[in-house]
Amino acid sequence: MQISQKAAQMPASAIRKLVPLADAAKAAGVKVYHLNVGAPDIKSPREAIDAVIEKCTTMHHLSYTNSAGFIELRRGMVEKYYKKIGIDITLDDILIDVAGSEAFAVAMQIAADRGDEIITIEPFYTNYQTFAFLNGITLKAVHSDIHDGFKVPDMSEFEKLLTPKTKAVLLSNPCNPSGKVYSKEEMLAIGEFCRKNDLFLISDEVYREFCYTDEPHFSAMNIPGCEQNVILVDSVSKRYNLCGARIGCMVSRNKEVMAAAMKFAQSRLCPPVLGQYAAIGALDTPKSYFDEVHEEYVRRRDTAVRLLNEIPGVFTPVPQGAVDTMVELPVKDAEAFARWLLTDFRYENSTVQLTPAASFYKTPGEGKNIARVAYVLEVPEIEKAMVVLAEALKVYKD
Repeated sequence: MQISQKAAQMPASAIRKLVPLADAAKAAGVKVYHLNVGAPDIKSPREAIDAVIEKCTTMHHLSYTNSAGFIELRRGMVEKYYKKIGIDITLDDILIDVAGSEAFAVAMQIAADRGDEIITIEPFYTNYQTFAFLNGITLKAVHSDIHDGFKVPDMSEFEKLLTPKTKAVLLSNPCNPSGKVYSKEEMLAIGEFCRKNDLFLISDEVYREFCYTDEPHFSAMNIPGCEQNVILVDSVSKRYNLCGARIGCMVSRNKEVMAAAMKFAQSRLCPPVLGQYAAIGALDTPKSYFDEVHEEYVRRRDTAVRLLNEIPGVFTPVPQGAVDTMVELPVKDAEAFARWLLTDFRYENSTVQLTPAASFYKTPGEGKNIARVAYVLEVPEIEKAMVVLAEALKVYKD
């Protein structure tokens, strides 16, 4: 028997494909500093944990929910969250998904048929390419450069990629992996491009609370004239440090989009029940929690960026948001270097796991010597990890 061609050609996760090498190192007693996965170590809100505990002590049957998710959760998202941050939607405009991943995978399928094209900005979240592959969609990328802070190129660069098969623009704001936060002016320009060319704008805003700029985050949902174009993807994973809850949502004022999303939702029956209870509880998280998390990530970001740029031959810009930064390394092949770190290099019986960045790009050759670093460890751990990385680069030979 043979597996399908699709299964054989399915791209491995750039973020997770080196995990077996890290596991082998740890099994041998080596300390591995994980800078590869944006999995925060910050405690989840007590409100979320308590909500799950309360339900688990009283429920007698873990049953299906409505395919769109608990109405209590959807109503809570509308009233307790979106309206408070200036996004005015109704209950009919939101559907709970199995994390943000399902939401943007479904959004891509709603926007584009097999053989169609979606424009994104590179570097982009690597799973965009995975879901494009699975659904026969071609991802095209406008290039943004590490040396100018990933500034959004002129709209003429987007125009060059337009064909009759172009159906949408897909972006994350703040951006995973670059940490770029799109300004209001940049979002308005992208929105006008989509409106003018009758394209969907799929906006992945799961890192909305992680903005370190003076200018507030500007949501695609607030672009005038794009009410029917925008499909918002959101998640509780990063905002409330509930990555394992696997709860996200899709939001759109386009009724046809939401009707289609409901059909996709019915095919997977319902979102995780306990995750929904956690999300309901999380809606009562006090502002002080977010203030403390924000301050902590600024400390982690500043530490990581400073120490990275002190290493000879290394460059990283200052990320404006999210929990990652793109790092240019003095190596020819970041993936070979990342593998070597896990299999061959040890400094005081420790090593570092990085994410090679080539799969965050579509342009051939781009990202070859770049790695994504997630500054999700506590500051003392980041400091130790950077010492290990610096020592590794002293002895590494391409």
